[in-house]
Amino acid sequence: MKLLVNGTAHDVDAAPDTPLLYVLRNNVGLTGPKFGCGLGQCGACTVIVDGVAVRSCTTPVSSAARGPITTIEGLGTPDKPHPVQQAFIEEQAAQCAYCINGMIMTTAALIARNKQPTREQIRSTLNANLCRCGTHMRIVRAVEKAAALSLAQQTGGNEG
Repeated sequence: MKLLVNGTAHDVDAAPDTPLLYVLRNNVGLTGPKFGCGLGQCGACTVIVDGVAVRSCTTPVSSAARGPITTIEGLGTPDKPHPVQQAFIEEQAAQCAYCINGMIMTTAALIARNKQPTREQIRSTLNANLCRCGTHMRIVRAVEKAAALSLAQQTGGNEG
């Protein structure tokens, strides 16, 4: 089957029910999405499929083939990070960083559909992403900053 991952087409040979996470890591060679719980409960494997944040460990590759797939590797570059990545860096919103892939991808999907989320919307959206290090307050601040950075980029730098 064909997958469009981070703007690049990939022909993958995998059973339709193979978890997308396995295909991304083993066939496409992307290691940003992490294997955490394997049950879709921690969020470390989150990617964006057709604009929606999904748990790639429980998403069959066949259902992910419906639209473009974005992994953390497709958001930004070291020289030009995505506003969400930049905000997480500036707020030092990671310790061990295992959860950060999922936090960033969930945040990117949130901000794409809601340019100015409230703190309650941020908390609600990230509620199912687990972080054992206790950086939740930094993460919330990073999401608020990311929304401001994204809005500033869209308005030519007049916000945030």
